[in-house]
Amino acid sequence: MGAGHGHRLHVHGHSVVHRAPAHVKLLVLLGFVLVVVATPRQWFPVFGVHLVVLLAVVALSRVPPLFLAKRMLVETPFVLFAVLVPFIAEGERVEVLGLSLSGPGLLAAWGLLVKGSLGVLASLTLAATTEPQDVLVGLRRLRMPDQIVQIMGFMLRYLDVVTAELGRMTVAMRSRGLDPRSPRHWPLLGRTLGALFIRSYERGERVHLAMLARGYDGRMPDLDDHRREAHA
Repeated sequence: MGAGHGHRLHVHGHSVVHRAPAHVKLLVLLGFVLVVVATPRQWFPVFGVHLVVLLAVVALSRVPPLFLAKRMLVETPFVLFAVLVPFIAEGERVEVLGLSLSGPGLLAAWGLLVKGSLGVLASLTLAATTEPQDVLVGLRRLRMPDQIVQIMGFMLRYLDVVTAELGRMTVAMRSRGLDPRSPRHWPLLGRTLGALFIRSYERGERVHLAMLARGYDGRMPDLDDHRREAHA
């Protein structure tokens, strides 16, 4: 049930950051995010310190910056929202490049952008230097409820399966002259997503029955044993 080195967010390496225990990296990430979130938006130099520390960790990890930059696009919706905040927020207006913007809105947008970007970059660095199975082991060592660890494990395993299934269905639509991006075909795309949900649900039931047939009693085998066997 492990994604191993093939996971799309992981970069195989042997740096100090890669070798650090997963539970330690999880605690460091949590502490870093809490410190960033708790930093007042007006403390601009402190955010510079946060960035320098984070970039130092990235440099130690030897993860290609372009790899992280491409995946930072995941925060695009938040960036667009932050750009709109100065226009729609209330408060004292200020002139910026000929535009009348809200002063409090600008500060709120800055806080959203800088805190969100630091959090996303830190999370991507963890994902790039820690295999998914090691993350699950780290969560279990931190006494995360076993059911949550199991759910996360299945999510990591079957996310790629469902994504591949959607890719095949999209190819089938295109081969029939349908464009999923066209508004004219959105009703069909909706039915396709509904069919994907039903297939995923049925697959989940089959997997659960197969697990019960193999003696599943609500607990997964020890993840540490799997990691030792994989590296043996």
